[in-house]
Amino acid sequence: MKYQKIDLTATTRLRRALLEYYDRAARDLPWRLATDPYRVLVSEVMLQQTRVETVKSYYVPWLEQFPGIAELAAANDDEVMKAWEGLGYYRRARNLHQSARVVRESHNGEIPSDYAGLRSLPGVGEYTAGAVASIAFGERVPAVDGNVRRVLARLFDVSEPGTAWLRDTAAALVDESRPGDWNQALMELGATLCTPRSPTCEACPVARWCAARALGTQAERPMAKTSPHVKESAYVLAVFHRDGRVLLAKRPPDGLLAGLWAFPERPVLDGIDAAEVTAEMAAEWGLEPVGPQLRLPDCPHRFSHLNAVYMPWSIEVVGAPDGAESNSHGARWVRPDVRAGVALPVAQRKVLDSWSDQQFTDQQLRREP
Repeated sequence: MKYQKIDLTATTRLRRALLEYYDRAARDLPWRLATDPYRVLVSEVMLQQTRVETVKSYYVPWLEQFPGIAELAAANDDEVMKAWEGLGYYRRARNLHQSARVVRESHNGEIPSDYAGLRSLPGVGEYTAGAVASIAFGERVPAVDGNVRRVLARLFDVSEPGTAWLRDTAAALVDESRPGDWNQALMELGATLCTPRSPTCEACPVARWCAARALGTQAERPMAKTSPHVKESAYVLAVFHRDGRVLLAKRPPDGLLAGLWAFPERPVLDGIDAAEVTAEMAAEWGLEPVGPQLRLPDCPHRFSHLNAVYMPWSIEVVGAPDGAESNSHGARWVRPDVRAGVALPVAQRKVLDSWSDQQFTDQQLRREP
């Protein structure tokens, strides 16, 4: 693939135009004025693959609970995952937590102040390292996310921008005096005007330098990526309950939803009998079902690589010592209205809410004359 060469003769005017636009029109976001490296790192990790509006409701509460790298490093896993609950892509939270501990143990509690040092932290890739290095430390390095990729592809009319070209092009354009603001301005442009569909070219501050606009190809740049195959899976969930509490098990430290709390589950196989499966699961936990099993509404959930359907069953049980909060399986009996310290994935919370509604309905029916 041949790429259009960068014309650096116009970069000074392009930079000025974009930075003036950014100064005038940038969205008022809670992390925008932050230059503290820890706060910048938190915001950039949260924003990965997550909408800005969603992150807004997590960023400030997170800083209230973990105001600095020391507090995050000292927290336990359940506290961190609970604070991240509902934000998704939970590996980010685990990496951020591990990074805090690495900083505490290997960097004297100070976040590395350059791109190379940041890249050494768990889960910190090229984009995050570039964003933190430029915004927090003023290092002249690029930060290429999906928005920046789209802006550059249109500026230079490139249908399939490769990684090396993006890195080199972005690096050449970074403003020397305001590298952090420049990177944020490019991202802001991609998020607000140079959007994937129907870009607002007439309001774009750099439209005069845009090759795709001149050629009328902006809607085709960059070429859409082929969507990967998404696996389909179904799972039986056992909502074991007794005395108004449900059994939650902590998931393994690796794999899907690692380290979160969830209902015991089994994958659905051909010819599976859900009643037999839940009975087997109850026996594994040392529980004895009492009364009929009740089917709750299915709960579909889409992960980045998996379309899952959860098929929950409500099963009243007896067994296990009364008052026990945990056992050798790493489980807890939890009241639905008191879940402090227990981080649940989105789908599991929906199932728990469904079970709570069903219990409320049953109670109301029993009270009717």
